[in-house]
Amino acid sequence: MPQRPPAGPRINRAIRVPEVRLIDEDGTQLGVVPTHQAMEMARQKDLDLVEVAANAVPPVCKLLDYGRFKYEQTKKEREAKKHQHATELKELRLRPGTDDHDVDVRARSARRFIEEGHKVRLLVRFRGREAAHPEIARNQIDRIVRSLQDIAIVEQGPMMEGRAMFAVLARSRAAQAAAERAREPRPAENRAQAPAPAPAAAPASAPATAGAENSPS
Repeated sequence: MPQRPPAGPRINRAIRVPEVRLIDEDGTQLGVVPTHQAMEMARQKDLDLVEVAANAVPPVCKLLDYGRFKYEQTKKEREAKKHQHATELKELRLRPGTDDHDVDVRARSARRFIEEGHKVRLLVRFRGREAAHPEIARNQIDRIVRSLQDIAIVEQGPMMEGRAMFAVLARSRAAQAAAERAREPRPAENRAQAPAPAPAAAPASAPATAGAENSPS
């Protein structure tokens, strides 16, 4: 059985069309040239002929160092994976009797989770006759939502679920965009620093007068 071709673009002798639209290593368009001529140019420059747009007519090929190209591509993929973050749904539980201080503690925890890229599920569970006053639970959820309105939106709820009320919070688009901008590397600022001013010269002391008379004691 013929061997399955490796994944990725066709390169060099795997390109079997009669002609290609060629781009050189500097990005200059060289127009349509015979494939054998393009391969000879690649050989003379110790580069590879790489198909970069197979569906074009004729296919577009570029002269480049394929080994270095693959290395840079793999490096970019690794960098992208570093910034990927598995989003989890973190649950914070309250009761209608939870006091304001503890509600604020839950709000700070929710902020930390959202800043880490997670979603937060606020759950207020009722017992006994507490279910007759759902407005208490709604007020608690609203208090947390207001404290997080700079970074979070309500994605779901508040709504009843059995003997509980819940809401799901997620990071807002504006906060998400700001977090992504903060992760981007910033170009180093090469600012010429002005030389520090030289310290002022100390005033020269007056020369001693020869034959100075001592003061009377």
